[in-house]
Amino acid sequence: MLPRAKTFIEKFRLESSLRALERVKDELPQEAYLRLKSLVEFRLYGREFSREPLEFKIAVAYSGGSDSSATVKILSWAGLNVVPITAKLPQMAEKTLERVRSQGAVLVEVPRYMEEMERLMEKRAPICGRCHSMVMNAVERKARELSIKVVASGDMLSVGSGSIYKKDSMIVLNLPAFLALNKAQLLEILGWKEYELKFGCPLWREAVKKAPIMKRFAIQRILRELRAGALTEEMAKELIMDVLRT
Repeated sequence: MLPRAKTFIEKFRLESSLRALERVKDELPQEAYLRLKSLVEFRLYGREFSREPLEFKIAVAYSGGSDSSATVKILSWAGLNVVPITAKLPQMAEKTLERVRSQGAVLVEVPRYMEEMERLMEKRAPICGRCHSMVMNAVERKARELSIKVVASGDMLSVGSGSIYKKDSMIVLNLPAFLALNKAQLLEILGWKEYELKFGCPLWREAVKKAPIMKRFAIQRILRELRAGALTEEMAKELIMDVLRT
């Protein structure tokens, strides 16, 4: 399932993740702490561990895309009790909603979502960062309602201390970053060989028509992910060309 870390950077990031995990150790049940630690050590050393199912629940901010799908698959493989939570957004295609429902996802509304997106689009301001924060807030609220303490995401960039941390009464786990996994590795874990790389959602594409300058912000984001090792050069090139064609 998980490839063993080979490069210095992968190993350095995984060791940073172990230190970050120690900082939130007292916030987690012992069995959950040990299972997350075992995941990192599996990547670092190839050390096998018990994947006996645990009762401890972890919510996953689940969009149905590659990053969140891989997050669900890895945590489930590791024996954690995964609860996918999907923010139901207006731009989501019906086939996407069908896919997340088939995975047992809990759907949640995002209050005043379109009102905020339209406000930003009217100002010709970037929408992705605000969209992400609104989605995560909605997922975290639902997790609290379900008495789930840990919320995981498919974020690949927040390495080291940003890969797992305490936020108010919750623990946020950015799993691909925590395990130093990049996009190519996530797709391999999923077995998605014919995956089409495209940047942004339909709402972003609509926003770009009103404010083409958003393409610059999108390319900067792609280059940031390339520098961080989250994307390969070929993936970054494909995404940049997609942005330019939009």
